[in-house]
Amino acid sequence: MTITEDDLAKARGSWGDGLVAIATAYEAGGFDRAKRIAEQIIDSAYAFDFGPVLFKPTLSGGEKTFRTTRKGALSYFVGNDPEYPLDAGFALRGWRQTRSETAASVIDGACAMWMGWFFFTDKDGDVVKTDKSFGYRKDPEGGLRIVLHHSSLPFEVQTQGS
Repeated sequence: MTITEDDLAKARGSWGDGLVAIATAYEAGGFDRAKRIAEQIIDSAYAFDFGPVLFKPTLSGGEKTFRTTRKGALSYFVGNDPEYPLDAGFALRGWRQTRSETAASVIDGACAMWMGWFFFTDKDGDVVKTDKSFGYRKDPEGGLRIVLHHSSLPFEVQTQGS
């Protein structure tokens, strides 16, 4: 049951499609509908049912930086949880398309790591670029599940004026 590069590409594509599904569900049916879709996406993409997931979202910080539980991940994607008051719902931002570019990947049997960039296009055509790392393991049914998700905004070199 060795993971392949094609498996990694499909997993990233499914994750991105899920983000778009949450955004469009929110616009078409409101928060409750988006939350139901987000729960389905989280349950199928992440390995929270196996234990903690190492999840560091792009727009998180302070005491709630790391989201090792399903509840913390759900709050990041859709917000509206008083335990995570800074979460505005990253998946609710009108996303219409995602794509990824690979920097490198490592595959070791039923575990794999991927690192690269994700590009998110919103309904106005604006694009946001993030640095991403995903760690995957195969579940008992042979599907890939995320066990590590680290995301940040790209580093920008600051130059000093003369």
